[in-house]
Amino acid sequence: MRKELFKQYLSDFSQTIDKIRSSAHELHKSVNQFYADKPYGLHLDMVAENVSSFGYLVCNSESDIIPLLFGAYYHDSIEDARLTYHDVLDCARLYMDDDQALMATEIVYALTNDKGRTRKERAGEKYYAGIRETPFAPFVKLADRLANMSYSYSHSDSKNCNMLSVYRHELDGFLSSLHVDSPDIRFSLPEPMLAEVFKLTNAD
Repeated sequence: MRKELFKQYLSDFSQTIDKIRSSAHELHKSVNQFYADKPYGLHLDMVAENVSSFGYLVCNSESDIIPLLFGAYYHDSIEDARLTYHDVLDCARLYMDDDQALMATEIVYALTNDKGRTRKERAGEKYYAGIRETPFAPFVKLADRLANMSYSYSHSDSKNCNMLSVYRHELDGFLSSLHVDSPDIRFSLPEPMLAEVFKLTNAD
């Protein structure tokens, strides 16, 4: 999709997107979730900003846009905010038609970590297989990782520095796990977005 057209659709749908944003912020606030010492909405906004900046490279039509932004704002709602799959689906139906709501909910479900004692167990092969099978899920996962890397690089406490080191160490395997050999752009990882990830990876 042309970038200018995508931006126009974002403007056209801005009221709906703002409602989705507000509801996602309130959801995570209701379970007292924080991003470091900040409200968790900061992280959701960063992911959504990445989706808004690069989404034109993965969208086929205007009907994809609201599900994609919903996926960005709600991507942690099952994992961290105690919603079920059907809770997310019901919420998505408040903002879009049934087909769009199903697409949005599948993105959220795909990005929900598995049960596990360690980071590797929670995000193992089954987890990444689910992402690779779900339209837009690789893109939203990359938007999530870029948000986390950006925050870690821009903050100097030891925990954030440690996570940036983890992200750098994981990068090759992470990108391989997201890669889908398909002509369907909904499964693609945009080159300009990857360039931002590599820039952070190689930054001093």
